[in-house]
Formats: sequence, C-alpha cells, structure tokens
Amino acid sequence: MSSLKTYLTERRQDKDCLIMTHVVCGYPSFEDNWKELEIMQQFDVDMVELQFPFSEPSADGPLFVKANQAAIDSGVTVADCFEFMQKVTAHFSFKVIMMGYYNTVFKTGQEIFLQKLADAGAAGFILPDLPVDEAQELYQIGTQLDLAPIVLMTPTNTDERLAKLAESADGFIYTVARRGVTGSQTEMDNEVATFVGRCRQATDLPLAVGFGVSEKKDIDFIAKHADIAVIGTAALRAWEEGKEAALNAFFKKLLA
Repeated sequence: MSSLKTYLTERRQDKDCLIMTHVVCGYPSFEDNWKELEIMQQFDVDMVELQFPFSEPSADGPLFVKANQAAIDSGVTVADCFEFMQKVTAHFSFKVIMMGYYNTVFKTGQEIFLQKLADAGAAGFILPDLPVDEAQELYQIGTQLDLAPIVLMTPTNTDERLAKLAESADGFIYTVARRGVTGSQTEMDNEVATFVGRCRQATDLPLAVGFGVSEKKDIDFIAKHADIAVIGTAALRAWEEGKEAALNAFFKKLLA
C-alpha cells in the first residue's frame, strides 16, 4: 500500500469529503500558482494536482487547454515544473499529484521522469492518455518509488474492465463523472451515484469524483457516495475572474 493511500485513509477519518484541487504549472505564472496554493492550504485541501503543460491535453476542457498553451507559450519547461513542485512539497502540507500526458514522460524517459517526481516530493501521478494495458512497466517503477499510479474509471467501462483497472491502481481511483472533457457542469444524480457504486465494488481504494464539480451541493453529493471531490476548472475560473479575492470567496462558498 502506498503512503498516499495511508494518508488519505487517515484524513478521511476526520472529514466527510476530502478535496483535491488543480493548478496548471506556470499559468498565469508561477507567482500566481503560489498564491493559489496558499489559499488552497488555508482551506485545508488534501491534495493538489500540479499539471505539467502539454500542447494537446486531450482530457481537458477549453479553459485548461488555453492555460496549457499559454504556459507553453510563456516558456514553461518540464524542468521548471519539477523545480516548482519541489518548492511546493517542501512548503505545503497537502500531498502533490503530478498530472500530465504521457508524451512528457516518454520524452524524458520513464525511469528518469519518475525518479525526478520522487525527488520533487510527489505522492503519485495521473496520465489520462496512457492506457493501463500499456502502463505496467511505468506503474511498477512508480510503485517502487512510492509514487501511486492513479487510474481513471469512466462510465463506459464494463464491470470486468473496472476490476482490471483496479488491479493496477494505488493511492486512489479517479472516477470520471461523465463522458467528455473537464470543465462542463455535471449533474450529480442517480446515474453518477450508480457508476460510483460500480467503482466501489471493484476496489477498496478511496474514490475521487471529478469533471464538473463546482458547487457546495456537488461536494455534499460526493460525500455521500465517494471520498474525494476534485475541483479544477471552477477554481481556475474564479482566479481568472478576480484573483485572490475571488478564489477565497469561491472556496468559502464551496466548503462552508
């Protein structure tokens, strides 16, 4: 069992619902990222995804696509992301998950990339475009370094496939609340609850629900059915609307 799963299990004993947030490294700037993370720490988030910018972020909605491209255009490199991650993990108490796309790992080299992640203090990694069937070597290296490979489960997966995905996972499972990309509003309803229930039957890992979580009622719903709510686009949208004041207000309303 990874130290990430242990951490989440312990945190879950004291909280109805854990929170994972998301920051695109270098967008709008690393200074902005730091201010966002300070606010997230104040609201006691449990995990933060640090996204390494990529030119074709296929699982991301329009706002994150824009953010990824802007970060690349401003010259943000993989080395910059590792350096920033190291500062973040040294300073903040939440766990950091690397989120990105496999091409970034491939270009660096699997072993080198994962060793750098471990050295930078990451607790795990999410690579939504890498099929689990092609990821076994990567996951084995990660497990040896105590980096939890975070697997995605989607509503289109059969129960048989969910069980197979669970075999490769550690830390927690990212359950995708609906088809498509991030950012659009998701109706948290019986359909989502049924899907999360299917995921629960496949694994005893904590379940995170993401894609479209933006309101207090979403958090309340997730608390009844899963363990972790993933807040991505809605937080970035708040930052773009009014920086610190707007992000503060957003989390105050969301987590009241």
